[in-house]
Amino acid sequence: MNLFGNIIWLVFGGIVSAVLWFVSGIVLCVTIVGIPFGIQCFKIAGFVIWPFGRQVEIGQFGAGGLLFNIIWLVLFGWEFAIGHLIIGLVFCITVIGIPFGIQHFKFAKLGLIPFGARIY
Repeated sequence: MNLFGNIIWLVFGGIVSAVLWFVSGIVLCVTIVGIPFGIQCFKIAGFVIWPFGRQVEIGQFGAGGLLFNIIWLVLFGWEFAIGHLIIGLVFCITVIGIPFGIQHFKFAKLGLIPFGARIY
């Protein structure tokens, strides 16, 4: 079932979402200061391309991860999280869209606190 969900996901917007996260990573990697944030965007893009059957575990970050998460949240994270939250709510209007809305809620959580998050 995960394979079927991922194929539908790719056809109906998953590729676009992954490309947008990837482009965001490239833009952030232009400066040396932005490289850690760009790497997180690449990590999220890999998750966005094939989300069904995978989970996100938030935590396991040290003092540096906490600092980077605060910077991320203030500068980028809240926009990404609100965008995915709104898209997830729109998908949840119909019964067929609920699994896709749940995936966007995972992305919203990861978009808020990417440093130290584990995708499995």
